[in-house]
Amino acid sequence: MDLLFTGGPLFGTDASALLVRDGRILATGHDEVRELAGPRTEVVDLRGRLLLPGFQDAHVHAVLGGLELGQCDLSGTTDVGEYLRRVRAYADAHPDQEWIAGGGWSMESFPGGVPGRGLLDEVVPGRPVFLMNRDHHAAWVNSRALELAGVTARTPDPADGRIDREAGGEPAGGLQEGAMALVAALVPAATPADRLAGLLRAQRLLHSLGVTAWQDAMLCATNGYPDVSDAYLTAATDGTLVSPVVGALWWDRELGAAQIPSLVDKRDRFTVGPLRCGTVKFMLDGVAENFTAAMTAPYRDACGHPTANSGLSFIDFAALPGYVTELDRLGFQAHFHALGDRAVRAALDAVAAARAANGPGDTRPHLAHLQVVHPEDVRRFRPLGATANLQALWAAHEPQMDELTIPFLDPQLAGWQYPFGDLHRAGARLAAGSDWPVSSPDPLQAVHVAVNRVLPGQDRPAFLPGQRLDVATALRAYTSGSAYVNHLDDSGTLSAGDRADLVVLDRDPLAGPPQEIAAARVAITYVAGERVYSSRDA
Repeated sequence: MDLLFTGGPLFGTDASALLVRDGRILATGHDEVRELAGPRTEVVDLRGRLLLPGFQDAHVHAVLGGLELGQCDLSGTTDVGEYLRRVRAYADAHPDQEWIAGGGWSMESFPGGVPGRGLLDEVVPGRPVFLMNRDHHAAWVNSRALELAGVTARTPDPADGRIDREAGGEPAGGLQEGAMALVAALVPAATPADRLAGLLRAQRLLHSLGVTAWQDAMLCATNGYPDVSDAYLTAATDGTLVSPVVGALWWDRELGAAQIPSLVDKRDRFTVGPLRCGTVKFMLDGVAENFTAAMTAPYRDACGHPTANSGLSFIDFAALPGYVTELDRLGFQAHFHALGDRAVRAALDAVAAARAANGPGDTRPHLAHLQVVHPEDVRRFRPLGATANLQALWAAHEPQMDELTIPFLDPQLAGWQYPFGDLHRAGARLAAGSDWPVSSPDPLQAVHVAVNRVLPGQDRPAFLPGQRLDVATALRAYTSGSAYVNHLDDSGTLSAGDRADLVVLDRDPLAGPPQEIAAARVAITYVAGERVYSSRDA
């Protein structure tokens, strides 16, 4: 059945009508497009609402997010008492589960960002507990979990992580970065059925938020992270994966170049139907809140004095250009987790080496997170053809930023955070993603912060307001920008011939005050012209 959209603005065009046929946009225009409608055409009256190309999330962990929705969910609050209430309630509701697993807690909830094992011991004394924090770079565990893992005061920190410790050296209950693997290895893995259910649960949620395609930033994971690739392979094969998905194959930080042939094999194996896996994910560093993001200047201590720690390099930055150059030669896209400015520079150096060796190509490398970017590196994105992949919800004043980040960063680096405006003015291509379940998967919430540099509903000063984006630029990052990163060149705009991946909002955010962007809601979502979500009042 054909679809005719009329009666409202069409994003990025001056058209007043859009016609869909056979899952693609047939034409945009005015009366001449309306005249193409036939007796079986479904007319969608926008009633002044905005029609957009579908949002695309360029950095998300959809299966993990879907799994966590079915586990012990601590998201949506920072109250420690509420955490403990939920843990106890979950444990009581699941008496047969050997481990209590889940996540979503915030570092700001605990002094110094370090949770205590004793709190969990009080509510779940007999069973082990393993709870990832909201950014998935740390875990909160109880004494039973540490006991089963054999983690004691004598256990050394792994090279890629840290065991938070009490004054006497005993484990405090927090495990940072690679130290999570000491306990995570014992947590019963989700079953294939669990992972598939998580993916389908995530797909429904993403569709309800207007997300019609995405790049999952961690397939075939190792180094202590769960592998969710089987869920995608099953759903892509049996037809339950409705949206196009790019899977970013994990770069094992311990294997080096020897793993490249296996990545070629995985690309072939996991490119099925709507699933394509021609991307490799390099996790270069950690996060600023636990002092593991790789910076060019050392972190400060609680008194403001420089320390000896400038963060971690999870991959040898000297070897990185060689890895990226070879993968680029083989046609792989590089997807970098680069949060500190030293990691951002290493990623750009690797892209530069690949360009020098292989020529410009069309591999479309992109750098995600970009919390701190040196001004000299801001100017390198455009000439290198590297896309800036923004997680905009993080660019705001909130306790994790104000209490656990800014006081511990070199002051100059603190002023270089999330330079969206500078990147845009320098001509960098912008894409956008949520990093869900680290933060909300709602694109409109992220667009709100990108434009206002304030979290929705909060009365705080704007965070580095000179880095604001205008509404249209932020929306393009989440549509055509992410479509470019995902190599979905027949999507991301309202152009004839593009896939009819479309979103109807309940209003036009471009027409209202920017402070009200987050109030917008998705009314209808289409994938290839098929309605996959409708709100009650659509």
